[in-house]
Amino acid sequence: MTEAGTPTSSGTVAAERSWPLWEVFVRPKRGLSHVHAGSLHAPDATMALRNARDVYTRRQEGVSIWVVEAASITASSPGEKDSFFDPAADKVYRHPTFYDVPDDVEYL
Repeated sequence: MTEAGTPTSSGTVAAERSWPLWEVFVRPKRGLSHVHAGSLHAPDATMALRNARDVYTRRQEGVSIWVVEAASITASSPGEKDSFFDPAADKVYRHPTFYDVPDDVEYL
């Protein structure tokens, strides 16, 4: 900090690095689901939401924004995809591949 109490550029960078990382999801005007738009650092959820609005919807592309603290996200590993999703493969009843559909049914 300088004598006037304003942070120096290196102090600002150090403060931002200590802020949690937030993942930003934006729902576009012509879409039904939120799409991952990027990440940002912010001290809290309110500031993350405001910063996400300013950074990721500058041209009014979105109608809804979600911010999620990255530390709160639990994800499967791409390397374990075969073993992780294997139990779903043996449930053939989930996929209508063996049903006979009558010819007069248009939309199924």
